[in-house]
Amino acid sequence: MKPVAIVGIILIVIGIIGFAYGGLGWTTQKKDAQLGPLEITHKESHGIAFPPIASGICLAGGVVLLIVGSRKS
Repeated sequence: MKPVAIVGIILIVIGIIGFAYGGLGWTTQKKDAQLGPLEITHKESHGIAFPPIASGICLAGGVVLLIVGSRKS
C-alpha cells in the first residue's frame, strides 16, 4: 500500500472521530496539600476542541488522498 493511501486512511479516521466526539477531553487530578494522612486534591478538565469544519476537511482530504493513492501509475 502506498504511503499516500495510508495517510488518506488516517485522515478519514480522524475526520470520523472528530464528527463523532467533537474533540478530545481528559481529566487530571492535582494534589493541593497533604497534612499527614489528610490529602486535599482537585480535578481539572482539559480538552482539545475539534470543530466540524476541520473534521469535514480531514474527511474530504482523506478521500482525495485515498483515491489518488489507489490509482495505478
